[in-house]
Amino acid sequence: MHACWKPMVACLAVVMLAVAPGCGGGEDGAQAPKAPTGSIAGPGSQAEPAAEPSAAAPEQAPSEPANDPLHPVVQIETTLGNITLRLDAEKAPLTVDNFLSYVNAGHYDGTIVHQVLKDFPQVILAGGYAADLSEKQARPPIRNEAQNGLKNVRGTIAMAREANAIDSATCHFFLNASDNDVLDYREQTLEGYGYCVFGEVTEGLEIVDQITAKEVHDTDEFERIPVETVMIKSVRQLR
Repeated sequence: MHACWKPMVACLAVVMLAVAPGCGGGEDGAQAPKAPTGSIAGPGSQAEPAAEPSAAAPEQAPSEPANDPLHPVVQIETTLGNITLRLDAEKAPLTVDNFLSYVNAGHYDGTIVHQVLKDFPQVILAGGYAADLSEKQARPPIRNEAQNGLKNVRGTIAMAREANAIDSATCHFFLNASDNDVLDYREQTLEGYGYCVFGEVTEGLEIVDQITAKEVHDTDEFERIPVETVMIKSVRQLR
């Protein structure tokens, strides 16, 4: 079956996510942004008593939030609503670069949520299959950055990987619908390396919950796929 979670036994029973090989990598070394500079214009301190009042300066519209290259914002448009994510390229530079390369190439447009786990761990998995259940073409896997200190808590996004290879994250990603510490990095072993978290939901967590609540079933090729298709219409970088 495609992309299913399978238990692997070491000292503890650890849930592992097996995915089809695929999506590509980015390059490390993202530079930290320079601190923004600017000034606040206050009222003048010296007034000329005899002078006529000067014309008021035109009121300026509030500026848009400055782009933060270390924390890009992405929106996932689904058939149930939108999910906005703030990514963390400071903690997971390779993973964010990889994810954005797929976003900007339109790879995720028209894909589906192909697995929903309702128990522990509670996650929704997506990113690898089109609506006709054909697998999307992918690039080589990237290094696992699960040691970055970010945890698989409710509302975070992480990369799925093959159960039998630490550095095998590709285009498949999952959203944590609950606190899933069993998926965190614990040690440098196959069973304990965990899954790399690289961002968090800032808007639309209720959409994650709606997807998690969907009825699922098993087919010949997929385990726990939603009975009613949940489509990812598009994924776009907002800033």
